[in-house]
Amino acid sequence: MKATPSRDLEYTKYFDPLTPKSSYRRSRHYYIIQNSLIITHVLPTPPHSSLFPWLLHLSFSSLSSCSSFLLPPPQPLHHQTLIPTPLQDYPTLTPLLGQTLTHTTDSSSLHLPISHHDSFHFTSNLTSSSLLLLLLNRDSSRVSSLHSLLGLPRHSNRSFISPIVSGLSYGSGEYFTRIGIGTLQTQSLFVLDTGSDVVWVQCAPCRHCYNQTGRIFNPRNSRSYRSVPCIAPLCHRLDLPGCDKRRQKCLYEVSYGDGSVTTGELSTETLTFSGGARIGRVVVGCGHDNEGLFVAAAGLVGLGRGPLSFPSQLARRYGRQFSYCLVDRTSSGAPPKPSSIVFGSGSVPTGIAFTPMVRNPKLATFYYVQLIGISIGGAPVSGFAQSDLRLNRQTGRGGVIVDSGTSVTRLARSVYVAVRDAFRAGTAGLKRTAGGFSLFDTCYDLSAHSEVKVPTLAMHFAGGAVVALPPENYLIPVDTTGTFCFAFAGTDSGVSIIGNIQQQGFRVVFDADRERIGFVPRGC
Repeated sequence: MKATPSRDLEYTKYFDPLTPKSSYRRSRHYYIIQNSLIITHVLPTPPHSSLFPWLLHLSFSSLSSCSSFLLPPPQPLHHQTLIPTPLQDYPTLTPLLGQTLTHTTDSSSLHLPISHHDSFHFTSNLTSSSLLLLLLNRDSSRVSSLHSLLGLPRHSNRSFISPIVSGLSYGSGEYFTRIGIGTLQTQSLFVLDTGSDVVWVQCAPCRHCYNQTGRIFNPRNSRSYRSVPCIAPLCHRLDLPGCDKRRQKCLYEVSYGDGSVTTGELSTETLTFSGGARIGRVVVGCGHDNEGLFVAAAGLVGLGRGPLSFPSQLARRYGRQFSYCLVDRTSSGAPPKPSSIVFGSGSVPTGIAFTPMVRNPKLATFYYVQLIGISIGGAPVSGFAQSDLRLNRQTGRGGVIVDSGTSVTRLARSVYVAVRDAFRAGTAGLKRTAGGFSLFDTCYDLSAHSEVKVPTLAMHFAGGAVVALPPENYLIPVDTTGTFCFAFAGTDSGVSIIGNIQQQGFRVVFDADRERIGFVPRGC
């Protein structure tokens, strides 16, 4: 700004038309002249109401011409308290598959409470930091898989409630549920995945099978197992059905973008859930050839929007409604945090703010939403275009999906940079570490703090839904020494993903009957 000495100077002051006029007398004026701040305290009564800024002209002697502007009164950021608890070095855990939980049913819903680490025992000496690195590496593969799938111009054929346990202890970012398959049933762990449309399980005899927790299911030992014939309508619900012409059995193949694949026979089978709830004739892929980055679980329960997903198969009985609450990935101790996944009308709490689902005409699997903005410390983050978060319906690219299988929320690069920079500005008083950690580029040394104040972070959705995250969902420990990182990342693929770290502790409601998604804080 430039000022030249002379007899007179006219200052021009712009007032915000959204500021209540009654507050002008109590406001302060801020002017900057050659890096000097002049504050005036007394304001005249403003003129008549207007939709536009109005001007106040002040004349001073000694200066003749100057450009000046108002700095609005700084608004304090909203903060919340984080208790920085570092990771604890406990080893990998394996569930006690025989534990029985209670469940309740009625004609409209099925609900089971969920236990967490009380059903595990120690089996490994991996450090928690090493496990987190494995999680983030697997998460990168997961995101690459989704990006590869979202680049395809066709539907995907890869794509009860039951106990859900954090996949952190397995070196992966997924959440698991325990299901009994067949009669006599084999108790097995399954990944819950909103980004898949097929239910599948490893089956004996194996041509190729990865190491899983528990016994591999053998369909020959089940009285309820039935192969699906090639001519059956169920077979043709697959995007790319195959046929064993010699045996006339329908074949499926699910390929993932990271190179993982499962192939085998399409079948129907009985699934039994904790507490004894039983669902018959569920379409299940019986995989005899399963290769890639699968970890620990016997198979996968697809919760997507496709015709063979688990919610779609339950639609006649329970409707296309379900909700889950994901336990904290590092929760431990006794008693554990309770959690559940609920199918049916009982999955939808009252008084919840919803955002409409957005349908991608190029790919039916995923649950899209319209994220319209993010606020840091109560202030909307600027610096990016709304189109950076919007789905292009013509190309099927871009947009925002809610995904249970992705751990870390990915934001389109321009959005991420703006959000990250706003968060950094709001944490200027905290000690930043040199470099980052894996895919995180903003980390802090909080080892000297018993508690810290961090700016709030909220996601704003179409329809008025606001998801205000607790600090543990966006500033997370990455080691045992007190290093915490901002748990978001950027992506150049166009599509943004709301991951399960940010979903922790919320009951996330998927109501496909009414095309809406809701988030209930402290919903576990």
